[in-house]
Amino acid sequence: MSKDHSHSSDLRGLSRLTIDAIVGLVEMVEAVNMNILKSTVRWGVPVHKPLSSAVSMLYGNIRAITSLVGSGIDTLLNWLTPLLAKNSGWPGREPVLAVLNGVLGDYLEQTHNPLSITMAFRYRGQTLTLEKQALTKAMPHLNGRILVLAHGLCMNDLGWRRRRHDHGAALAHDRGYTPVYLYYNSGRHISTNGREFAEQLEVLVQEWPVAIEELVILGHSMGGMIARSAFHYGTLSRQRWPRQLRKLVFLGTPHHGAPLERGGNWFHVIVDNSSYTAPLSSLGKIRSAGITDLRYGNILDQDWEGFDRFAHVGDQRIAVPLPLKVQCYAIAATTGKQAGDIRDRLLGDGLVPLESALGQHEDPSMSLVFAPENQRIEYGMNHLDLLSRDAVYKQLLEWL
Repeated sequence: MSKDHSHSSDLRGLSRLTIDAIVGLVEMVEAVNMNILKSTVRWGVPVHKPLSSAVSMLYGNIRAITSLVGSGIDTLLNWLTPLLAKNSGWPGREPVLAVLNGVLGDYLEQTHNPLSITMAFRYRGQTLTLEKQALTKAMPHLNGRILVLAHGLCMNDLGWRRRRHDHGAALAHDRGYTPVYLYYNSGRHISTNGREFAEQLEVLVQEWPVAIEELVILGHSMGGMIARSAFHYGTLSRQRWPRQLRKLVFLGTPHHGAPLERGGNWFHVIVDNSSYTAPLSSLGKIRSAGITDLRYGNILDQDWEGFDRFAHVGDQRIAVPLPLKVQCYAIAATTGKQAGDIRDRLLGDGLVPLESALGQHEDPSMSLVFAPENQRIEYGMNHLDLLSRDAVYKQLLEWL
């Protein structure tokens, strides 16, 4: 076989793999969107039935076009761009855009694709302008107690509302906090998001219209890692906000990574605990920088710079302890019914093992030390249940 023929064959093979991966991605995004539509109610009527046929036809066309044209990720994105435009009016736009950024966010940013999410703070789904008068107008009831909520991978600020509950809104009512929601591209490197989060927090505290009494960050999953990264870089840059941070709460945060990612099958073998997480099992080889950072829990640039993120190079992280002068709390969930059963030992919450969520590591220098009273394990609960279960919220009320 000639070298040119072999090279051509390799290219065709790579092209076919790319096309198959894209079709798999489309199916995953479709499944996520359909699951969300099933739980969405407009004017007291479920929106799933009138929209399901149209949405299925749309995704079917995207899969067919991708398979026939075979020109890679850009072809798919070109077809998705009009659908996901801000003025599209499509009810499923926000969750699909969040998933797409979680999966391909680094690529979207590198190619200056308009579908790339730009980091911002939001309130009630609307982007906040970080200027005193604009903040006062957008949040007329704001006060000096700020609660910043950072969402996880493939999610957005609207994802904090689950099963008619939103930790931020509830804590605003019961504890008098002003909730501010971080909105970001979860496919970027965690340290990249951490740096920008730190910079935006600095502007937020400088422009906050009233004297700040308390600053608290609540991070779910990857959101907690970005908060730790932000504190590191904010302190390094001598920013003001780290000195004002009083409490940092982690919900199912994979401080030491998720072992399923280490085998290259982070989503393939996730147990079908929830209709929201099940579609993510088809991600396959399409894994953004944000996802591969979850292999061991990278939160610094040095943890990934100079390494092939798909190579098995082992844990190269630099130890970053919890902030010394900040009260830190962690809630870990397990699908097990009791400590030590097979689901508890093997699955954790379906995405994050208990030890990782509690910061425990076999190397003492890597362990994160939470005071016994500042950590809690919830049984019979999956990763997304941390956003809505009463037991979790009651613990937040006790700590905050």
